[in-house]
Amino acid sequence: MLIGMALATSGATYQGVFRNPLVSPFILGVSSGAAFGAALSIIFPVPYSVQISAFLFGMVAVFCAYSLAKVRGKTPLVTLLLAGVILGSLFNALVSIFQYIANEAQLKAIVFWLMGGLYNIGWAQFYTIMLLIPLGIILLMRYSWKLNILSLGDEEAKSLGINSERLKIILIIIATFITSISISVAGIIGWVGLMIPHASRLIVGPDHRFLLPLSAIMGGIFLILCDTIARTITTGEVPLGIVTSILGAPYLVYLLRSKKTQFFGGD
Repeated sequence: MLIGMALATSGATYQGVFRNPLVSPFILGVSSGAAFGAALSIIFPVPYSVQISAFLFGMVAVFCAYSLAKVRGKTPLVTLLLAGVILGSLFNALVSIFQYIANEAQLKAIVFWLMGGLYNIGWAQFYTIMLLIPLGIILLMRYSWKLNILSLGDEEAKSLGINSERLKIILIIIATFITSISISVAGIIGWVGLMIPHASRLIVGPDHRFLLPLSAIMGGIFLILCDTIARTITTGEVPLGIVTSILGAPYLVYLLRSKKTQFFGGD
């Protein structure tokens, strides 16, 4: 539930910051960076765990994307998105190299981590996310009214006394932080941060004061349902990322085909 809440809330935050309804928590290369960190620690064992390595490189990917996109003290959103895509491609290529040189046991570990799942989470990981994820979500909710203003555009935000550049940095860091924590313990679980904010927006509208809490609730419920399906559909446990992808792809097709769906108050 905590992981679903983190992914959904960060997805709603990213969509508000970038003013783009098709943005997900992985847009800045955080998932690719985390995958690289996990694969690196699997191929070349390090003193710390796979989870720590994945978390660190997820944050590094976002820092690199932001540094690449920064021009004359400002960070254009389009440039930031492109930097995220470039870094994501680079990290994916490096992960492919690791898969090529890995032995059978290492390759199996990397593949299962990339598919995502909750089967490797123990009490130590649970206590970590129990403390950090709720804190991150609460912080994002405290900025919800400023996120409403930011969604109107930089000029409107400045006219209302909001430092849009600093606010973007704060929101991106918090959202990436809870996303990286989730990925570090559960692997790559896609679509939650894209689907759930849309579903919540259809219920309560674009006001982030209501959108973020509802996204958190629906994200937690959705991931529990997906995990239940993953554990019961066969005699073994299907990787959770496969289940969310199967459910997410048709939903995205629906969003793209529907002309009546309203995202940010527009048609």
